[in-house]
Amino acid sequence: QVHLRESGGGSVQTGGSLRLSCAFSGDTDSRYCMAWFRQVPGKGRQGVAGTGNYGRITYAESVKGRFTLSKDWATNTLFLQMDNLSPEDTAVYYCALDGTRGYCEPHLDGSRYNYWGQGAQVTVSS
Repeated sequence: QVHLRESGGGSVQTGGSLRLSCAFSGDTDSRYCMAWFRQVPGKGRQGVAGTGNYGRITYAESVKGRFTLSKDWATNTLFLQMDNLSPEDTAVYYCALDGTRGYCEPHLDGSRYNYWGQGAQVTVSS
């Protein structure tokens, strides 16, 4: 069983920065695809950034050049550095893990992620 817990959400003004962290525990002997998603009320979850288990990373077009995903396998932590934030980035951000074993290409297909964190609110004011 895998557990995910996000931290680092908060409120900033337009142009500001935030860093989200996702600590995962449980089956940490294997490396998996992991990703960040976000959701606003009344809309489905949107993939933001994802990493494969061998280092490749993919980003949604809307965040390219502004968000940076990184991971630290030694501490079992996934990060999302968010710079130059705008009000359109306001959402609840979720960390997710794809429990498929073996080689995993980075992806933002939410239906393939088995484990989810509880979410962290990010609010950007104009």
